[in-house]
Amino acid sequence: MQYEISEIKSIRKQLGITQAELAKQAGVSQSLITKIEAGLLDPSYSNVKKIFEVLNNLSKSKELKAKDIMNKKLIFISPDTKIKEIIKEMRKHGISQMPVIKEHNCVGLISETILLDAFSRKDVKKASDIMADSPPVIAKDTSIDIVSNLLKFYPIVLVAEKGKLEGVITKADILKAI
Repeated sequence: MQYEISEIKSIRKQLGITQAELAKQAGVSQSLITKIEAGLLDPSYSNVKKIFEVLNNLSKSKELKAKDIMNKKLIFISPDTKIKEIIKEMRKHGISQMPVIKEHNCVGLISETILLDAFSRKDVKKASDIMADSPPVIAKDTSIDIVSNLLKFYPIVLVAEKGKLEGVITKADILKAI
């Protein structure tokens, strides 16, 4: 991330650290931080680089990750689940979409929209007849920025670790976290 020297004080305060903590982590003196923040000193490139590296690392460590906002209660159906059962499960849990799982892998997605579109078709009997493509699967340490960008194109994002599905994130989960 690109910073301006004049932003050091506001970034430090946003991160909730003192001048002394920033100075210690950057390997510079507290008086240097004080003078830079007051605009009394034009610091050397090497000192600014150290300070910005610390600020950048602290920003990344405080950033929300998928594991912080995911819903660990993963409600899913199998490809053979009948349409009436799908509707019953969605109503029971108050959800508008759910992944279709086969042998611990996501093979598709069912949503209210898909169900409504299929309602008039007579040949539809089970999830595999109407399911959409599988939503993206991400790692638990994926940043909230990446998750929110994915949710612009997909109704849900699945979270997995070592090939095992561990949670789901929806737009509502992002809004709750904010």
